[in-house]
Parts: sequence; C-alpha cells; structure tokens
Amino acid sequence: MPTNMTTIDRLVRGLFIAPVLVAFALLAVGPTSMVGALAIAVAAILLLTAIVGFCPIYAILGIGRKPRTVAH
Repeated sequence: MPTNMTTIDRLVRGLFIAPVLVAFALLAVGPTSMVGALAIAVAAILLLTAIVGFCPIYAILGIGRKPRTVAH
C-alpha cells in the first residue's frame, strides 16, 4: 500500500493532535463519557494512520499529499 501522507502530516497527527485528544478525554470529560470515548477512538485512528503513512480518507477523496516522482 503506497503512502499518501507527508512526513509533516504524520508528525502533526502523531505528536500533536492525537496526544491532545487523549489529554482532553482523560482530563476534561473523562474517558468513560461518550465524548471521551470518541476522542480516544479518533486519537487512535490518527495515530495508526500516522504510523502507517496511509490515510483512507485521503484515498477516497483522491488527495495524495506525498509528492509523486515522474519517470522519464
């Protein structure tokens, strides 16, 4: 499966957005609330896509964030 995310996109998801969502779930609303559980689920998905480098939503929308090389 080809990657469709840039390194910056992966770092932002994995190092900034996912931890903020987990902190929000744990500290603000509680992990057992509906909002907390949803925040943790979204954080897990973001972390997984950051690790793998492939975002299914990007693929569905036809967004390829990683520059492609053209063979001549």
